[in-house]
Amino acid sequence: MDPATLSLIYLVVLMIFLGIELIGHVPSVLHTPLMSGANAIHGVVIIGSIIVMGMADDALSLTLGFIAVVLGTLNVVGGFVVTNRMLEMFKKK
Repeated sequence: MDPATLSLIYLVVLMIFLGIELIGHVPSVLHTPLMSGANAIHGVVIIGSIIVMGMADDALSLTLGFIAVVLGTLNVVGGFVVTNRMLEMFKKK
């Protein structure tokens, strides 16, 4: 395996563990606002994934790009649903 690819895999695994550790130490009160703010980041992930799919020259790149687009879209939609529920709590009945 190419050393550059191997170091990217190590980086992704490290980011996963770091993300789990960071989110685990965030108070429960802040989870919803952080999720709402993550929508912009996942919008960038979706655009980057579409670019990767457009430049894909093999099936693996195309498949990984498609999976990233689907997961990023699900996360953005889920973030908007949670934000909408949060804003509904502040409306008068």
